[in-house]
Amino acid sequence: MPVNLRQRSFLKVLDFSPEEILHLLRLARDLKNAKYAGTEQPRLTGKNIALIFEKASTRTRCAFEVA
Repeated sequence: MPVNLRQRSFLKVLDFSPEEILHLLRLARDLKNAKYAGTEQPRLTGKNIALIFEKASTRTRCAFEVA
């Protein structure tokens, strides 16, 4: 069965079925392999991504790195 995760936010693992989690893990593996093989596709060009961290120090460091 195809997995459609469009328009969904990943806030907690319990919001996803085991099949969806497995799909995400396989996708991450495939993206990592493509990066190291030099066949990575620019999938996020023109997109904005927000990262939220629990600890202030991590959030601050990442905010400065992004800026």
